[in-house]
Amino acid sequence: MLRRINGTALIIAALVATLGALAFPVWSYADRSGTGEANLNASSVATQWGPLSATDRDFLVKVRLAGLWELPAGQQAIERAPSEATKAAGDHLVVGHTDLDRRARDVAAKLGVELPNQPTTQQQEWLRELTAASGDEYERKFANILRAAHGKVFGLIGQVRHTTRNTLIRQLASDANQTVLDHITMLEATGLVDFDALAREAASGSTASPSGPSMPRDGQAPLAPVPATPTGDQSFTSRPVPPTVMPMP
Repeated sequence: MLRRINGTALIIAALVATLGALAFPVWSYADRSGTGEANLNASSVATQWGPLSATDRDFLVKVRLAGLWELPAGQQAIERAPSEATKAAGDHLVVGHTDLDRRARDVAAKLGVELPNQPTTQQQEWLRELTAASGDEYERKFANILRAAHGKVFGLIGQVRHTTRNTLIRQLASDANQTVLDHITMLEATGLVDFDALAREAASGSTASPSGPSMPRDGQAPLAPVPATPTGDQSFTSRPVPPTVMPMP
């Protein structure tokens, strides 16, 4: 009798263990705390224009901060730069950030996001560095400090434009993309941007090994790529985007 009870108990225990093993994946899937999706949802706020994530709010603040220091930097360039190219870049900074700041403040008011009224400590330091410089040194610092700052925010704009679920933030990201690209173009048109320094700075913060096609060989032309063209006889109504015209310094 005792053996029969022990055998029954073992069978019940085995069944419980089996059911537990089968149920565990379901429980672990349902409890997604700590995952990227859970963190996204936990940091998001519901609005009538779609969820507003922490990244969205950070982007909105960064747009505001950019205007708080780049606009006065642009005004300073108009007043102090020796060359017309740098003055023109300053003009674009002032006009672009005046408009973008207005858009950012409007979006922030609708979404209930508090915006700063002072640049960051680093941004204030950049302004002081520009103020202390003059002549050719001033122009070089202006072109390179502003170009580096715009390049960094350019990546954030692309990320936000790609991932945001909020229509107001998506529109602001589109507007910011055009404004920042215009400023980058004008800063590069001064002919003073140190692209080697930009590349070294980017490489110093990268840990991944570079990938891509093998390096070209001297005296050996690569195989000509096959053109990407549509097939069939469809008709198309759109037209290619005109190539960017780079202003000459």
